[in-house]
Amino acid sequence: MTDPLIEEASKKAAIAWISVDGGHSYAVWCLTVDSDICLVTGPGEQDLPGLETATAVNVTLRGDHGGGIVTYPVTVTRIRPESERWESVAPQLAAKRLNVSGTAEDLMARWAKECGLWALSAAGEPTERDDRSGSAEPRPTPAANATRKPFKLHRVRTKRT
Repeated sequence: MTDPLIEEASKKAAIAWISVDGGHSYAVWCLTVDSDICLVTGPGEQDLPGLETATAVNVTLRGDHGGGIVTYPVTVTRIRPESERWESVAPQLAAKRLNVSGTAEDLMARWAKECGLWALSAAGEPTERDDRSGSAEPRPTPAANATRKPFKLHRVRTKRT
């Protein structure tokens, strides 16, 4: 039986933070189907390096306030296009996929050729949370620009006597 906190948080999950083999956590969009967190990775979709060969994967879900409320280990299963599970999961994911051109059928055909659909199933009890906020410095990226200090529009003037 799954922990009640995991069940409740996963029902409302649209974003999950996935940590593969103890590495950095990646925010990914997801959908809960039959109490599994399902997601798509690959070209044109979100990047989650190492998921296919991972030995330890942890999921962190957030609460209504936006902060993480539960972190737990999961088992990773690839959903193959020829499987019965694909027929039920892929259309639901395609319906929730935002900003896509073409039809859901076109999207699912692309996923079948180029991408991976994954089901993450809870595989243990939630890890204990400590008092730390979980915030961290942003990771280095070529997309970031160095910023200058803002221009000062006024100067503090001293009274002349």
